[in-house]
Amino acid sequence: MLGTGLGHYIPIVAYLGFWVMIIASLVGKPLYGLYYVMPFIPYRTLRDKFVDYPLGGNLLTILLIAVIIGAVLQGKRPPKTKLYLIWLIFAVYLYFSMWVGFLMGNAPAPFWLGAVNFLTWKDYMALPLLFLAAGMVVEDRQAVKRIIIILGFSLFLVDRSALLESLTHSWAVFDENKRTAGPIEWGANQLAAFLAQFGMFYWGFGRVIKGKKVKLLCYALVALTIVTTLYTFSRGAYLALLVAVAALAFLKDRKLLLVLPVFLITWKTVVPTAVSERVEMTQSADGQLEASAEERVKLWEGAKESFYRDPLFGNGYATFQFGEHVDNLKDTHNWYVKVLVETGIFGGIIALLMLFEMIRTPFRLFRRARDPLYQGLGLGCLLAIISCLVSNCFGDRWTYIEINGLLWILIATTARANELAVAQESVVREVSSVPLQFSPSLESR
Repeated sequence: MLGTGLGHYIPIVAYLGFWVMIIASLVGKPLYGLYYVMPFIPYRTLRDKFVDYPLGGNLLTILLIAVIIGAVLQGKRPPKTKLYLIWLIFAVYLYFSMWVGFLMGNAPAPFWLGAVNFLTWKDYMALPLLFLAAGMVVEDRQAVKRIIIILGFSLFLVDRSALLESLTHSWAVFDENKRTAGPIEWGANQLAAFLAQFGMFYWGFGRVIKGKKVKLLCYALVALTIVTTLYTFSRGAYLALLVAVAALAFLKDRKLLLVLPVFLITWKTVVPTAVSERVEMTQSADGQLEASAEERVKLWEGAKESFYRDPLFGNGYATFQFGEHVDNLKDTHNWYVKVLVETGIFGGIIALLMLFEMIRTPFRLFRRARDPLYQGLGLGCLLAIISCLVSNCFGDRWTYIEINGLLWILIATTARANELAVAQESVVREVSSVPLQFSPSLESR
């Protein structure tokens, strides 16, 4: 760590910190447990080192459960949102969908951790668990502010780690082998999806929040994150950024409507040469799709045929990884296709309801709130979700807690902020409705 030789002790210190926070959460400080876990959610490379210690592989889940139990013991309740019910229905449906896959002979019986499909479902369920924990313990404006600050610190750590690794390579020309997954570990495209989401969050938040120093910090973080995203060489993330910026232009900053066309015309002169090479790799000189793009098209064609065979209920959740596909790929490289193939039309409907409610929650806060903190939270969260939706067109960026865990904390915070904004408006109305009272001495004058 910074040349001090202390880096060797970081995993054990962090591991012990988890146990301290588990105890603190159970005895009355569950919010502190949530604060502590946030920087570790995307930092998979560090959490992987916990497996050398007792229960290290399940430490994140244990802390989340401790936060929820601690919140229940204190009588805390989550904010009112349909997302909790939708998550519950989706979780139950996915579990029974795995049994459908088993009965169809597509996957093993999802009894326990020995079954890969059950393990996939268990890891996915960490997201609603995190959503519930955050919703229960974030209760006031101060907590909302701290969540945004800690999220910024977490993003900075990922930026720093990924960018330093990228800059150790020469990027005179694009080289697939030099791409980094950063601390998220799942791959460069997954890292890029994470960065695009939260870079856009702080762009939207900084556009609304008051105070020059805060704005400058937000924009500095956005600039760092966009540069880091460029060096992931993820075309899906590039598109996600452009779509989210376009949404920002329509929602808040119309000047961007002039900037975007200029950028789209001149982008080759702005971005590094390796980035332009990566973007233009989609097609070869003779107009043919390059290998990875052609590979995905063939994969989607096969997925379409599979969907037609079982359109209502699909082949069973987490079964695609067991099938034989193009180049032995285990993912559809499109989350929406994956949902339809594995869970059918019924699963797709539930997923659409969830996405609709996800978008509606921050949009309502952005339009309703008078407090710049809440309004910026709503706009930033909405842009992050838009970026997430675009990124998932190019692969599964949805089911990984490393990519979306912090996003679900933001959504829970946004749901709570909606209630706080309503309460704030009620106080303002009550104060404004009280008639002015004049003292007799003043009236006599």
